[in-house]
Amino acid sequence: MSAELVRAARAVQQRAYCPYSKFPVGAALEAVDGRVFGGCNVESASYGLTICAERMALGAAVAAGARAFKRIVVATDAEPPASPCGACRQLLAEFGLDLEVIAVGAKSERRWTRSCRRASVDEGAPGGVARGHARGWGGGGVRRSGDVARHMP
Repeated sequence: MSAELVRAARAVQQRAYCPYSKFPVGAALEAVDGRVFGGCNVESASYGLTICAERMALGAAVAAGARAFKRIVVATDAEPPASPCGACRQLLAEFGLDLEVIAVGAKSERRWTRSCRRASVDEGAPGGVARGHARGWGGGGVRRSGDVARHMP
C-alpha cells in the first residue's frame, strides 16, 4: 500500500497552493479501514492561517467519519524529505500514537514505524501529547523530556 499512498500524496502535492514559499506538500492518510484521504498545503499571506497538507488530509478524513489511522505519506521535493511539523504531529496524535509516517522527497524517503510513544521528537518522528494526557489550560501543562511526553508537576 505504501507505493499507492506515495502516488496519492504526489498527485495532491501538484494541487498545493503555495505562492509564498514555493514549497508544495502533499499528504495521503490511510485509515484503518483502508480509505485514503489526501490533502495539500494552502498558504495565506497571513502565515498563521496557512494549512499544512497533513492537517488538510486529517480534516478530510474526520469529515468522512474516519477516526483511526494506519499511516501517512508526506510528499515534498526536499532532500532530505521533510517530516510533519509540530502542529501536525500534535493533531495526528489526537487520534492515536501508533501511526507510521513516511516522508518522501525528490530522491529518497524516511520512515518512522515505531510507536510515537517511543519515538524521539529530536529525530523528527511524529510526537505529540495524546488526548487524555494533557491537563488542560488551567494548570500543569505538558513538556518534552527525553522521548516521552510527561506532565509537569
